Amino acid sequence: MDLPATPHASTVEEVRDRLSTGPSGISESEAETRLEIFGKNTLSEEKTSRIVIFLRQFNSILVYILIIAAIVALLISDIKDFIIIVFITMVNSTIGFFEEIKAEASLASLKRLTESRVSVIRGGERKTVPSDVLVPGDYVLLSEGDLVTADVRLAETSSLSVDESSLTGESLPVIKDHSAVVAQDAPPYDLKNSLLSGTSIVRGTGRGYVVATGKRTYFAGIADLARERSPDSPLTRAINHFSRRYIVLLVAIFSLILAVSLLQGRALGDIAYLLVAQMVSAVPAGLPIVVTIITVIGALALSKHKTLVRYLPAVETMGSATVIASDKTGTITEGRLTVHENFAIDPDELIKAAALCNDAHDGSGDPIDVALARWVEGYDRIREQNPRRWEYPFDTARRLMATAHMTEGGERFYIKGAYEELKKHAENAGGLGELERQIEAMAGRGLRVLAFGAGKWIAKDPASWRFSIVGIVGFIDPPKESAAEAVRVAKKAGIRVIMITGDHPLTAREIARSVHIWEEGDGLLAGPAIEAMSDDELATALRHTTVLARILPEHKYRIVKILQERKEIVTVTGDGVNDVPALRAADLGIAMGSGSEAAKSAAKMVIVDNNLAVIVDAIRNARVIVDNIRKAIYYLLSTSIAEIVLISSTVFAGLPLPLLPIQILWINLVTDGVQDKTFPFIREEGDVMARPPKDPAKQFFDRRQIRRIVTFGLVTGILGCVMFWYLLGRYPYELTVSIMFTSFVCLQWFNGLQAQLEYEPYFRNIRRSLTINPYIFVGIGLGIVLQLVAIYLVPGLFGIVPLALEHWGFVIGMSLVPFAVVEAIKWLEYLLAHRNPAS
Repeated sequence: MDLPATPHASTVEEVRDRLSTGPSGISESEAETRLEIFGKNTLSEEKTSRIVIFLRQFNSILVYILIIAAIVALLISDIKDFIIIVFITMVNSTIGFFEEIKAEASLASLKRLTESRVSVIRGGERKTVPSDVLVPGDYVLLSEGDLVTADVRLAETSSLSVDESSLTGESLPVIKDHSAVVAQDAPPYDLKNSLLSGTSIVRGTGRGYVVATGKRTYFAGIADLARERSPDSPLTRAINHFSRRYIVLLVAIFSLILAVSLLQGRALGDIAYLLVAQMVSAVPAGLPIVVTIITVIGALALSKHKTLVRYLPAVETMGSATVIASDKTGTITEGRLTVHENFAIDPDELIKAAALCNDAHDGSGDPIDVALARWVEGYDRIREQNPRRWEYPFDTARRLMATAHMTEGGERFYIKGAYEELKKHAENAGGLGELERQIEAMAGRGLRVLAFGAGKWIAKDPASWRFSIVGIVGFIDPPKESAAEAVRVAKKAGIRVIMITGDHPLTAREIARSVHIWEEGDGLLAGPAIEAMSDDELATALRHTTVLARILPEHKYRIVKILQERKEIVTVTGDGVNDVPALRAADLGIAMGSGSEAAKSAAKMVIVDNNLAVIVDAIRNARVIVDNIRKAIYYLLSTSIAEIVLISSTVFAGLPLPLLPIQILWINLVTDGVQDKTFPFIREEGDVMARPPKDPAKQFFDRRQIRRIVTFGLVTGILGCVMFWYLLGRYPYELTVSIMFTSFVCLQWFNGLQAQLEYEPYFRNIRRSLTINPYIFVGIGLGIVLQLVAIYLVPGLFGIVPLALEHWGFVIGMSLVPFAVVEAIKWLEYLLAHRNPAS
């Protein structure tokens, strides 16, 4: 026995003989033998020790910087800061740890989806066995409601319809026929004579031979793709990129300071103390915890907008999104079929046929029947007045359904189905020219069209049926009212919206056109065309493509990876098992609240309301969060650069240390440690959705940001060095250091005020500047209290002396000059930008 490579392209007899089986099934002993050969019918995965997963979270440049900061704090006996930094490191590593084990959760959900019991015939007897002991060659029996747990080549079918949406994304049930002839290279959605693991039976019955189990099934391929860890967030990538260059810069500065200090003849103890001060000032130890706080508060804000965050860095990833690859069904559309158009030759009979040749009951049933029931006014009344006396269930081969009813005019016959089938038996087949033109027009607009007929009841034999076609009805899953506006806002924000679906290309294009995703000149790609393309060809095609139809899980995954290779930040939405690989691979996977557990486990966000408008609204809120992270980065790094420049310039000038290590740590606590905690509450500055997305590599460290950080650092550091030199000639060293210490605390309060606004000067609209974040003044107030305590209650702890009133003049002056310089630069940038809006 050997497994057929393409059982769908072989006859039932060929598959049966290859598997050495038959309608009586295989024996129990043979089943046990095959179970040993092929293994259990479950998804397996290689497990990595959770200890290993946790330890590799520390393999990060940012973590190295934090470890250096912790060592420095320990060296100067600051146990409190040592504990805080270690805590920060552990929190960040724990977040990364849980992100990795989410992949295991996704696999577990996929495994649960295929765990059930199934009816088989073994040794001529019908039995029910656990799905994990199915083996190739088993003869399985399936009926309505059953879950398909292995790949099966059908041998018998009776009105069999299957829901394949979990694998292919096809929104409507697929009709199966064991006798269908299928090409060898047919895609999964065209396997009319086969069943795939992970799908479910909607209607009818079927029997067939198991041809693949476990890791050999098509479903298992999706699970393999689901193992991939999501890419790092734009912030993580940006900080890693910046950190590598920052460390090189610090090493160069420290080496230069060491060389200069040795040439100046400074004592080794003094040099070591000086380098410790430089290291403390250089490490922005508060950055990770501030980013975490901003994202936590942002996640809480998003939850009020029907968006639940499962992974914190996803908040800033959403704010950086450049592409939304959206599912069609339930996100852009209502997720239910609706009668969109109709054409009636006999309106009354069309209504009766739609109501009577129908099995919908209390809002449940086949999606088409339910849509017709909603469309027909007085559906229940019509059915009560015309009781059914006979029915011909939906026939997958004939593609039709028929019923007979007792009516006021006697016994009537009603039929619905594919127009081509009804036309073969219709008495008015020769006069349907206009109806056929309407069918062609509806199909061209992406509608699914059914024909309806009516006539006198004659006999059960289809050869005796006599009826006339009375009309046609076109169905569609309609777009949500909010979808078009959401697409407009997204495009305004420079975000591309791509619709990805398993549906027919014409249907997909019609929906995309109605919500302005697809416009004249845009491309449309279908799954078979994608398979024929190289990666470069597909990347080129995707530049102008907005609709992707007949898409399989591997197609969606490949599309996401190619977009990412082109430096796009990709947001993917999905709700089915077929979406799991793309959700995992995407920069941000968003699952629908009503979706499968596998999709939710793979996603970083879950939206409660399946709606594209909710996603776009979440992007607006996330962009505000990203802006606030960017402002916090400016604030924290400008402080570090200012302190580095101050200490370095005084060393080059041959002056003593202007700030002691304990004072630098206090500055970070009083200014950075208090004020930066208010940054999460900064409100939206301007209209964030009127700006195009920034290059992810420059989202947090573009030229503008670096220029502002360096400018503030140089101006403040050099000005501080000049003032320090002046004060040393006027006051004792201890008093001079006290003034410098207080000046650098105070100037950071003013710097924090400037950091609240990036795109306009502080004094352009003073009211907006004062109200954009009222909490900043709470932080400044607390900082003032703490600094006064340090100066006047415990000065000896910091190596300083209390300041007199005259000394505060230097403090105020030192604080206002950098503020004024930054304000002047902002005015220059603002005036240039508004003189040339395109810039």
